[in-house]
Amino acid sequence: MIKRLLPLLLLLCMPILAIAEPGIPALTVTSGESGEQSYTVTLQILALMTVLTLLPAALIMMTSFTRIIIVLAILRQAMGVQSTPSNQVLIGLSLFLTFFIMNPVFDTAYEEGVKPYMDGQIEVLAAFEKSTQPFKAFMLAQTRESDLALFASIHGGMVLETKNDVPFSLLLPAFVTSELKTAFQIGFLIFIPFLIIDLVVASVLMAMGMMMLSPMLVSLPFKLMLFVLIDGWALLMGTLASSFYV
Repeated sequence: MIKRLLPLLLLLCMPILAIAEPGIPALTVTSGESGEQSYTVTLQILALMTVLTLLPAALIMMTSFTRIIIVLAILRQAMGVQSTPSNQVLIGLSLFLTFFIMNPVFDTAYEEGVKPYMDGQIEVLAAFEKSTQPFKAFMLAQTRESDLALFASIHGGMVLETKNDVPFSLLLPAFVTSELKTAFQIGFLIFIPFLIIDLVVASVLMAMGMMMLSPMLVSLPFKLMLFVLIDGWALLMGTLASSFYV
């Protein structure tokens, strides 16, 4: 996975550097009349470093990571455990589940774009185009048509006859919007059972006159027991993974 992902990440940076020479000098040394020397960083290197800083955020927004991390955060809030699992555990779990879900996309992008480019069979721009097509197909499959229409109208009434006409500049915000909607819908369904437990416990404590006892404290063991009995983690992970390929 990592062996295929790293060349793919580098290839996504290449269109900015496509017009540069194969060997890009990092520094340019200029000698003055009096013998002094000045060092200048080339614009290609500056552009490359800028793209590398933005690339992780772009890749997170182009994958299943957004939906997964939001659903897990809502689950933690619904269960009433504020710091368990910790943010590091949730992010790590979301990241590796993203690798599992996106593995077919990464493999297709590597086989169709990265590998032919590394073998010298195609040019960098053609490799970039072929590598981004699997991501575009994945994003289009998860994006609602209403969100595409919304951003097309904001863009100035762009007419999209087919899905192949959707540019990345329009697809990316529409995909993120759809992912947010889907994540909150799943989170709503997860929240309901835990909310019912909170209401039942609060009503019982109120009827017993134990108003000084926190309902959240009493309901927490019952919510944990319910989640364990139904094998909640396996059910949630399976549901999240299958939601991208329905």
